[in-house]
Amino acid sequence: MGLQFKELVVRKEITIKDLKDKVLAVDAMNMLYQFLTTIRAQDGSALLDSHGNVTSHLIGLFNRVTSLMEEGLKFVFVFDGKAPEIKRKTWEKRSAIKKEAALKFQEAEEAGNKEDMKKFASRTAVLDKKMIDDAKNVIRALGLPIVQAPSEGEAQAAYMVKKGDAYAVISQDYDNLIFSAPLLVRNLSIAGKRKRAGKMAFTTVHPELISLKEVLAELGLTLDKLIVIAILVGTDYNPGGIKGIGPKKALALVKEVPTDEVFDKVEWKKHYPDLDWKDIFSIITQIPVTDDYTLQWKQIQEKEIIDLLVVKHDFSEERVKSKLAALKQEQKKLAQKGLGNFF
Repeated sequence: MGLQFKELVVRKEITIKDLKDKVLAVDAMNMLYQFLTTIRAQDGSALLDSHGNVTSHLIGLFNRVTSLMEEGLKFVFVFDGKAPEIKRKTWEKRSAIKKEAALKFQEAEEAGNKEDMKKFASRTAVLDKKMIDDAKNVIRALGLPIVQAPSEGEAQAAYMVKKGDAYAVISQDYDNLIFSAPLLVRNLSIAGKRKRAGKMAFTTVHPELISLKEVLAELGLTLDKLIVIAILVGTDYNPGGIKGIGPKKALALVKEVPTDEVFDKVEWKKHYPDLDWKDIFSIITQIPVTDDYTLQWKQIQEKEIIDLLVVKHDFSEERVKSKLAALKQEQKKLAQKGLGNFF
């Protein structure tokens, strides 16, 4: 969804050590898309193996997750289920954007314009079922549990944190907050840097912890009011929101005007004649979640990892084995400390 909440949210800078020994619910699709759009060749195209299969997402997944597991972080990956029907318009819009970007990338390639190639390449990124299945196989081979959400993965991850089965949601998107995630961690990376959109340049970042309780207290809002702000600025269910309404203006509106009157004031029906804002509100607040999952961490399946990454996708055998050796050493230390149930 990518809610534009940056201006509103209070955050606390943390370190990776602050998350040691904690269970973290990963918004899996968000993380995979992040890798797919940022781990690219010099011309901006996705990285491929010798068979033409995209490997950008697997490179990012394996390198980041194993490095963070070495630091004692304990992951569970939550994948999307069936999206609400109302989201179809968002898919159609995104599909159109990707098609336009693909055409512009082709034009830039024919013109030899590498700068524009980099700019448009990441906008064409698509995670297909095969790529997702490959990622799931790597996650399982690393001994990590997977939870299949009945609907939106971010809502399921938020629910698991509320239940106490996880400490925080790991995601770059603020959407998790409107699904009432008590704690959200952004910028979780060993490298401490993030690629700038459309560029081959990076900016320094630090992990940050966002508390829903603190955000609501700072803004003087209820969760319902925060959801109203989200609808005004745009969600996956009404992309773009109301033209001319940004986060700060939306905040002022919900504080000054009763909710029903807010939508009259911004002329909601003029912008969305066939969509009731209450339907979006209901989807967000009543999104299906499940208790049908088991969180069990297992030993690494080294042979499976080698088959998946080295044999199937041309990863360096030496680098993969080196990563796994370091990770196994960390697991051994945990077992010696009486944390054998950690994996």
